[in-house]
Amino acid sequence: MQVPGVSLYLARVSTLERSPEVVLALPQPSLSTWLSRLTPATREQRWLLPLTVGLLVALPVFLQAPWVRLHPASATAFTAVLLSAGVLLGWRGQSQWRELGGVLVGFSGSWLAGCLFWGWFRLHPAWHLPVEAFAVPIAWAGLSTRWRSAGAFYLASLLGTACTDGAMLLTGVMPLWPQVLQAPAHQAPELLRQAAALVLQPLALLEIAAIATGLILLGRRWWLLGTSGQVAAAALITTLAVDGLFLSAALLSPHLSGLI
Repeated sequence: MQVPGVSLYLARVSTLERSPEVVLALPQPSLSTWLSRLTPATREQRWLLPLTVGLLVALPVFLQAPWVRLHPASATAFTAVLLSAGVLLGWRGQSQWRELGGVLVGFSGSWLAGCLFWGWFRLHPAWHLPVEAFAVPIAWAGLSTRWRSAGAFYLASLLGTACTDGAMLLTGVMPLWPQVLQAPAHQAPELLRQAAALVLQPLALLEIAAIATGLILLGRRWWLLGTSGQVAAAALITTLAVDGLFLSAALLSPHLSGLI
């Protein structure tokens, strides 16, 4: 006595053996089909989002700072463009585009804070962090919503800014901030170069190395927490790289730093 299900299976196998053309007629997924299904999503997840975050972290130093110095009102108004694009992608985008929209929303908060400070409070370094942190309650609340990437980007960028300011304070650079910004155009580059040179002292380098190590370890831990954690990690680690580029520019070519 045969089980009905087994009999049906044996009958199908027998049919396929007698008619191999039936097998050939079945749709066979090509290599390009598998790549289109698997590779792009994997690449986006691993590279597109962190690379975008890194680019957005670098923009304020080399684009926003000179723009705000020349025309703070238009730079501030550009926040609306960034926020609108981020919300549109966040609501209507698919997959990784939705996450990019969230990152853009978080970036719009950082952009607005930077415009407010560099446009109207740039001579008062004590106001830097309070102005940059204006959206902390909103960003913190966003961590428990669909906009968690926005909150992660903003808060991680703020932490990186706080560590940068702390390093400047520890190394003695902070008091020179107003002097550099108020100096005549022909004196500002040399003052900025002298301020950057303070960072190269042995004790200052040790302090900076300790801060950088802590941020790298924290970023590595965040990277394992999923998409929003990767956004935060990328923002934090890129801040270190941007600080290094800024220091190099201040020493070698101060006009490229965007500060003066």
